[in-house]
Amino acid sequence: MKAMVLNKLGSILEYPEPLAVTNLSDPRPAPGEILVKVSVCGVCHTELDEIEGRTPPPRLPVIPGHQIVGRVEDVGVDTSRFQTGDRVGVAWIHSACGSCSFCRSDRENLCPEFRATGRDAHGGYAQFMTVPQAFAYPIPKFFQDADAAPLLCAGAIGYRSLRLTGLCDGQNLGLTGFGGSAHLVLKMVRHRFPNTRVFVFARTEQTRAFALELGAAWAGETEAETPVKLDSVIDTTPAWKPVVEALKNLAPGGRLVINAIGKETGDKDYLLKVNYPAHLWMEKEIKSVANVSRRDVSEFLELAAEMELSPHIQEYDLSDANRALFELKTQSVQGAKVLRVS
Repeated sequence: MKAMVLNKLGSILEYPEPLAVTNLSDPRPAPGEILVKVSVCGVCHTELDEIEGRTPPPRLPVIPGHQIVGRVEDVGVDTSRFQTGDRVGVAWIHSACGSCSFCRSDRENLCPEFRATGRDAHGGYAQFMTVPQAFAYPIPKFFQDADAAPLLCAGAIGYRSLRLTGLCDGQNLGLTGFGGSAHLVLKMVRHRFPNTRVFVFARTEQTRAFALELGAAWAGETEAETPVKLDSVIDTTPAWKPVVEALKNLAPGGRLVINAIGKETGDKDYLLKVNYPAHLWMEKEIKSVANVSRRDVSEFLELAAEMELSPHIQEYDLSDANRALFELKTQSVQGAKVLRVS
């Protein structure tokens, strides 16, 4: 099979082609696993976190990619959940132990044996991949393959982030950063919380205009002050500056949810600007999002089908994965990027 393989880590700005086109033997499903013929795979900022060492793979080489849609090509023994030809999705959560207190309470995203697709196990930047049957998901018929791919991470992690805000209808929500995940959160909010206003912080005028086009009540620069205080803010950026700037816009008792698996260190000195009275006083909270659970993925796919949610996507061929990642790093992103595999 053809795959885009990561062989070494480093800054994508210094090493703009970290993935090598490689021909590998097709994988075979172990007991309880399915073999997926990959149709499309979304491109996520987490791949940059892996490549640049903020959440490094435990071993190299590895095939990245964790927003996968494809068809079941084969099944291992003791596998009955799916049949050959079924369309399935695979998300960031590749497996967990199944027996710890977290797994027994639908919080396998916190399992100490959590394994991530495309980091701890080979992912979807390839023509085939394997996954335990319990960690694959039927894709609702409404979606085309490319439209479904971003839902498996950008959508699911956005859904979890929104759930963790504790937002009630009519409260004000901020989104700092407006890429693949945040634009889906905005669409979710407009569907589930019709009386909630969404305030978007983004670096470029083009991105702010995109947010307003999708229904944001207000859009401003990262450093801007909102016309009203916000009950919750979801941060989807790779930097620290938006976190600090968002805190000043939180209302008393407000919660900032950080939806990022890692933060780049280039602006870590911005944390020195945290001022307790202005940023944290009055029982403001900061909460991180750790991975996704199977419940998040399943519930969000159902909600997305109910909403007839259509992500904004840009497609690339599998062989252009390096270009897609470099553009994700260096350019303003509107919507989500998807690799067409087969």
